[in-house]
Amino acid sequence: MTIAAEQADRRGAAATIRRGLSLSPELRRGLPGTLMLALVATAGRVIVPVAVQQIIDGGFAEAGVDMGFVMRMIGWALLAVLVTAGSTGGMHLRLARVSETALSRLRVRAFRHIHDLSMLHQASEQRGVLVARVTSDVDSISRFMQWGGLMLIINGGQALLSLVVMFVYSPQLALVVVLLVPVILLTIKWFQSRLEVAYLTVRERVGRMLAVLAEVVVGAPVIRAYGIEDRIRGRLGDAIENHRSAGVRAGALSSSFSGAGELLSAMVVAAVLVAGTILAVNGSISVGTVVAFLFLVQLFVQPVQMLGEAVNEAQTAVAGWRRVLDVLDIAPDVADPGAGGVDLPHEPLGAVFEGVSFRYPRPGEVARKASGTAALQDVSITIEPRSRVAVVGETGSGKTTFAKLLTRLMDPTSGRVVMGGADLRTVRFRSLRDRVVMVPQEGMLFAGTIADNVRMGRPEASDDELISAFRELGLSDWLGELTAGLATQVGERGNALSVGERQLVTLVRAAIADPDLLVLDEATSAVDPATEVRISRALTGLTTGRTVVTIAHRLSTAEAADRVIVCDQGRIVQDGTHTELVNEGGIYGRLYESWQRGTSV
Repeated sequence: MTIAAEQADRRGAAATIRRGLSLSPELRRGLPGTLMLALVATAGRVIVPVAVQQIIDGGFAEAGVDMGFVMRMIGWALLAVLVTAGSTGGMHLRLARVSETALSRLRVRAFRHIHDLSMLHQASEQRGVLVARVTSDVDSISRFMQWGGLMLIINGGQALLSLVVMFVYSPQLALVVVLLVPVILLTIKWFQSRLEVAYLTVRERVGRMLAVLAEVVVGAPVIRAYGIEDRIRGRLGDAIENHRSAGVRAGALSSSFSGAGELLSAMVVAAVLVAGTILAVNGSISVGTVVAFLFLVQLFVQPVQMLGEAVNEAQTAVAGWRRVLDVLDIAPDVADPGAGGVDLPHEPLGAVFEGVSFRYPRPGEVARKASGTAALQDVSITIEPRSRVAVVGETGSGKTTFAKLLTRLMDPTSGRVVMGGADLRTVRFRSLRDRVVMVPQEGMLFAGTIADNVRMGRPEASDDELISAFRELGLSDWLGELTAGLATQVGERGNALSVGERQLVTLVRAAIADPDLLVLDEATSAVDPATEVRISRALTGLTTGRTVVTIAHRLSTAEAADRVIVCDQGRIVQDGTHTELVNEGGIYGRLYESWQRGTSV
């Protein structure tokens, strides 16, 4: 589908603005006062041409110049200019404050909504595109509100008021201007439709370029390791070139629009000058009226000259607003029940899968009506409180899907997951996240210190509590080896630490959260022997006294579990202790035999 076709299917500009304002109450509340100041600023600009007309026609006579009258007119004009300047400054300040407050809240709302979307939806979107929705798209709205919007308000009001005064002075001359207005409006409409598509294309190309850039930066080690710099540079170059070509096209249209505005302005001035001269010679109007009329015509046509830039900003803002609204319109697949939800009971937690199936949605499908590949099929199983369960199986067998459903990162397509007697879909997120914690396979850390990252498990934890958590997991010696201890900077995504060290920090983070049910997606990355010993020791301390479900990639973990669940093609095919399943043979027996051969080499 082309950009134009996509644009045609979306909400119109007016509907987008109405919807955007409905989501930004601060803008709605601030607009009346801002518009009042704009009205005063606009009215003040018309005073000068009126003063000029009065001075020429009333201040000059055969008897000489009436200096008192002239000075009074000049005084009124000066007062009008001062009031206009004050109103304009107040309007700018007010709109800047109101718009930044409103749009910062819109940015927060969009950011929170993105986080509310399911892991499935986030995985299907390029990260750079989502980042662009919260950053550059909202920035485009901000620029318009503080500049383009003001230009449209002031210039539009100025043109309208000027036209009214022109009709008061000379209906004949005003009619000349009015007859040229349809030409101006048709030209604006022609350019506007093309500029809307052009700037929507620019916004989309920005998102794609940011997505490629994010991949290049994050994937730099892999790019170097495989020597694919040229290929990646080619992808980045294509993304930048596509953005450049879209920007050039939009800029060319904008320049053409500005040129057309200049031409139309010259046509109006020329027509008024010719008609005004004829009327003045015939005595139909005074010389002062003709001179004032030329001032008024400038006040009328000046907005046309600047309308190109204002419309450009408007089109960019509408495109950005539309893209932000597109995100906000996506209904979260996994919704927080909020005040209508329940809290998990304060007792050891287990879990029950009742006829649970999960299918991945096809393009265009919502998760609850997915008909794609089945990741889990009719799973019914009970996990007892304070038991240690290992979930094993080959790649693609459904292990990770099982873990995500257990922690409600995704919801079942059919069936339900019950915990503490409640369907997880009815449990408030705050209660669920406090009681159930998942430690993912990748030790994801955020820029900051080790203390900052561990406190994400419990923000109010003191340094002494953090140190105690390290001690309980047997990691005091490792923490002591770090030069800055808890204040050690981990770098972006934790890159200042090794893979194993990042895993240690994530384990302590889980421990400080003190969950009742812990889901571990066991890391498969190779670590040095000393770090592996530390990880094993930390895991022993972390899992003691809790319900633990481990997505086991190494069968040594399954050996130590109370119970082993074997997944194959989305179904549970074996369930029992390690010894029972080895004796039983089947898939687990083959996996264990293969693992033993690999470890004995």
